[in-house]
Amino acid sequence: MKYALLVFLGGGIGSVLRYLVGKLFQGPLGTFPTGTMTVNVIGSLLIGILVGYGLKNGGLSEPQTLLLVTGFCGGFTTFSTFALENQTFLKTGDYTSFVIYTFGSLFLGISAVILGLFLSKNF
Repeated sequence: MKYALLVFLGGGIGSVLRYLVGKLFQGPLGTFPTGTMTVNVIGSLLIGILVGYGLKNGGLSEPQTLLLVTGFCGGFTTFSTFALENQTFLKTGDYTSFVIYTFGSLFLGISAVILGLFLSKNF
């Protein structure tokens, strides 16, 4: 039960922060979803830093992993919103935005994880 509470706490904090950061970076309604892309890239960077820190220092404890990686990063990032926004692009025939958003998110997300791992191992 303690572990479930850690995930709950981290996820709640991550979700609220996702909402705030998403609103800060979101363009006008109906435009490119920069808010979602921003939180997903930041979340990818954070998970890379956390995992890299754990690798450098002998691992994160299970409670740390559940609170920060599973809870916080899981609550902060949002695959479901990413999928819905892509479905909207397809439904409206905006294939250019679909391709840019899909491949841009994948490229930037994976690059952010790699950058986070690099930063945590070298600094």
